[in-house]
Amino acid sequence: MSTSSGPRDAGRTLLVGYGKLGTALAPLLEAEGADAIALRRTDAPLPQGVQGIVADVSRPLDGRLPRVDSMVVTMPPGEEVDGYRRMLQHLERALPDAPERTVFVSSTGVFAGVGPETPITEDDEPPLTSDRSRALRDGERAAVEMFGATVIRPSGIYGPGRDFLLRTVREGRAVDRRRWTNRIHEADLVRALHLLLRTPEPPALLHATDEQPVQLGEVVDFLAARLGVPAPPAAPVDEASGHILDGALLRRTLGDLEHPTYVSGYTEMLAAVDKP
Repeated sequence: MSTSSGPRDAGRTLLVGYGKLGTALAPLLEAEGADAIALRRTDAPLPQGVQGIVADVSRPLDGRLPRVDSMVVTMPPGEEVDGYRRMLQHLERALPDAPERTVFVSSTGVFAGVGPETPITEDDEPPLTSDRSRALRDGERAAVEMFGATVIRPSGIYGPGRDFLLRTVREGRAVDRRRWTNRIHEADLVRALHLLLRTPEPPALLHATDEQPVQLGEVVDFLAARLGVPAPPAAPVDEASGHILDGALLRRTLGDLEHPTYVSGYTEMLAAVDKP
């Protein structure tokens, strides 16, 4: 359904794993006349306009899935290293044809074990130092092999309802203050997913991360000051850890971020909490 003169029409879009990302993406699709189909394990009520299919893709699907133009896969990998691959195989067998566009949501956790010495770009190959990183990388490869997928790797997602760090600061729990962290606001990640569905020639791989990698201590100090509570104590860590991600390709692809740094994103979250 792509065109040579402008953005492609996402068309009938299968959202595999209808969590917070799918919930936020569906209205953008519907606003442009695309159909959103939620594939999930429960039959809980869905927003008006979103169709639902109940299925557990961790096992072979009983029936055939409808033909779709696009697909977005947002699922955890499961407990096995080949968990993603098996789930994608079940999808492949149940779909009558491969969608024209598939976006596979992975994670920058694929770089676990890499230190902060050099910023990581999409050209860097993950070292695969853990079962989770191996599962993520195998899932990416399987999505490309079976569906020709575009892969997006979000860093730490935050936004409304994703308030783990706020609760950590309020409760005064110790944090690894020298650990380098990377994050992406949910609103910018959903914008990126929508763009990857619609752009005629998307990048094969995209890191979804904002403009400011930062050590965790700086973030919790900012939050503590805004919340009017003591800054969390440091965990017993001797040296800097974590990694630093380069988000330049995201910005070239998406344009200006709505929340380019944690300051913007958390300021909006705290303002929402402060409203009477």
